[in-house]
Amino acid sequence: MKILVLNGSPKKDKSDTMHITRAFLDGMNEAEPQEVHTIHVIDKHIAYCTGCFSCMRNGGECIHDDDMRDILNEILDSDLLIWSFPLYCYGMPTPLKALLDRTLPLSSMAMRKVGERYEHVEQADFSHLQYLMICGCGFPNSKHNFEPATAQFKLCFPGNHTIITVPESPMFNAPEAAIVTEPRLTLVRQAGKQYAKTGGIDAALLAEIGSPMIPEEQYAAIVNAGV
Repeated sequence: MKILVLNGSPKKDKSDTMHITRAFLDGMNEAEPQEVHTIHVIDKHIAYCTGCFSCMRNGGECIHDDDMRDILNEILDSDLLIWSFPLYCYGMPTPLKALLDRTLPLSSMAMRKVGERYEHVEQADFSHLQYLMICGCGFPNSKHNFEPATAQFKLCFPGNHTIITVPESPMFNAPEAAIVTEPRLTLVRQAGKQYAKTGGIDAALLAEIGSPMIPEEQYAAIVNAGV
């Protein structure tokens, strides 16, 4: 499988969330070898979408001549897109959101009704793509944090999507927290292996991965003690 990882963290390889993503990929590779390419989005020149819709009217040609042209080609050449990012103001970091906005050339202005919603008709074939969101959060609780980001992801990619959310993710960059982070990364590797074999992850395993690693009050006290 050809996997494209879109790392939205400005910290690049030092991202808390990338610890989770790397563990997931390790699990996938345990099942069978994968072809993986990671893009650190912060390193790319991606101009902001101006909403002119030229790309949707002229066969996908954007007014901006930047790195997004090559990224779109790589997206279409991939089998799985992994959107790896830390939660920023309940959504994606700006560089990754700019990339998402600039995927407009894949669609046309024409629209059709699918179920109870309308979608733009594609002008490129991306029906083969699978989508995976991996998001870490600095707060100790899963509820009332990830909902806006997960809702956006589901609306953008209504089919073939899987979502992994992990609270207390700064602990993955703290060696002294290995007693709790290593067991959690083991679960993530298990999820990656399961995904590679079946194309999905058991709901119970996802819930366990998304639960706090230490009690919420204890985590908050540790963070506050270091402020």
